[in-house]
Amino acid sequence: MIRRRRPPARNRPRPPKPDQERTSNVATAEDVKRLREETSAGVMDCKRALDESGGDIEKAKKYLREKGIAGADKKSERETSQGLVDSYIHAGGRIGVLLEVNCETDFVARTDAFKQLVHDIALQIAGISTTLAITEDDLPDGAEGAVEETVLMKQHFIKDGSRTIEQLVKEAIAQTGENIRIRRFTRYELGQ
Repeated sequence: MIRRRRPPARNRPRPPKPDQERTSNVATAEDVKRLREETSAGVMDCKRALDESGGDIEKAKKYLREKGIAGADKKSERETSQGLVDSYIHAGGRIGVLLEVNCETDFVARTDAFKQLVHDIALQIAGISTTLAITEDDLPDGAEGAVEETVLMKQHFIKDGSRTIEQLVKEAIAQTGENIRIRRFTRYELGQ
């Protein structure tokens, strides 16, 4: 058996002295904890985002959102066999929506964030009567109207007009780490 000798002490890298600060790490433990609580991202992802943003929490959130949305595209091919069916009846009982949204695990399907997402999408469908399809590929032949009005994923979210439903779903994918897919919906309106 051949033993390798340790290099001489003068050639080994030295650990930083306790009084020396690392300049590359900007994130403090409190900032990482706060960002993690606000975004539900992993510890290392929060630390990396804070380092990239120079310790600015808002910039770190934006970094995580962009990173998560980029990662959401990679997850789009994964199977979604769990999820929720939600119903929404508008005040007065004149409009009703039945909606199925799928995710990968029942663990995510039981979270309050997923339930809120499904409810918000049902509310969106109830609120916009021109919604005909989930994606452009699902549009029936000869459908009239602008894509932004008839395709659910292209519509601006009624609670926050700065985001589309597609962006809302991608943010949920980034937050949960799972693929989420709107499977189908039916909208009922009295007299139609």
